Amino acid sequence: MKIGVSTYSLLHALQSNEIAVEGMFQWIKQIGATHVEIVPHGLAVTLDTAPIIREQANQAGLEISNYAISANFAVEDEKQYRDEIKRVKNEVDVAAALGVTLMRHDAATRANATITTFINELDQLAVACKEITEYASSYGIVTSIENHGFYLQGSDRIIALLDRVDHPNFRLTLDVGNFVCTDEDPAIAVKKCLPYVSMVHIKDFYIREANHLLQGDWIQTAGGKKIRGSIIGQGDLPINDILHTIIESSYDGFLSIEFEGIEPCLYGTEKGFQYVQKIINKEGRTYA
Repeated sequence: MKIGVSTYSLLHALQSNEIAVEGMFQWIKQIGATHVEIVPHGLAVTLDTAPIIREQANQAGLEISNYAISANFAVEDEKQYRDEIKRVKNEVDVAAALGVTLMRHDAATRANATITTFINELDQLAVACKEITEYASSYGIVTSIENHGFYLQGSDRIIALLDRVDHPNFRLTLDVGNFVCTDEDPAIAVKKCLPYVSMVHIKDFYIREANHLLQGDWIQTAGGKKIRGSIIGQGDLPINDILHTIIESSYDGFLSIEFEGIEPCLYGTEKGFQYVQKIINKEGRTYA
């Protein structure tokens, strides 16, 4: 099991110039991580900058595990659809320049969309994902979607798309926390999705019943509850049980710490990393 950090966790530090990109890699290595996941928020990732980022990570002693980007194939216009597929293929080129073997792209985003909409769009989403993963396979890169947002969320929808694409190079970046966006039990969802996984994101949330007084950093779930990012191990998700399920499964790849709380991000990320590290050690598993 390899424990690392998503650069998204350190977005606020990057944006405020509290830490530079090169210093970020050194800090991630310093807390004990073995890999870093690159998310192009807070740092510019292009064909020109990718080799520089790759070298900076390498100099810090970090493997770049995954490249995670946004994408949306849930569009009505054919030109827009084809342009988006082309754009994501170009991002595959960037992933290759980073030297990764894993790449996550989103597949669909819609507001207030129903299950009927999803069923009607499933083939359209699958065609795009399959074309991209076939292109990525020429680089030796495995592509994946993530249970992300509110539309392409929930274990059943995720598995439906993975089964519809039906390609060995197309997998799942499993975010153990995001299921609560649609009020699904994350412990059950993780167990259902593990056979499809190529990458795991570990995060935690505070969960509260519907309360209109909770504003600002609180997000409303599909069912009306309120959630807010927390330091891993301090929120309301059954993180210990989830990690036990992952450890007991056949999965032995990358775990990426994602911190989305309101605490200073360097502090929150490090404390979350330490918590996951301790759980894995307690379970008798090694990490590298």
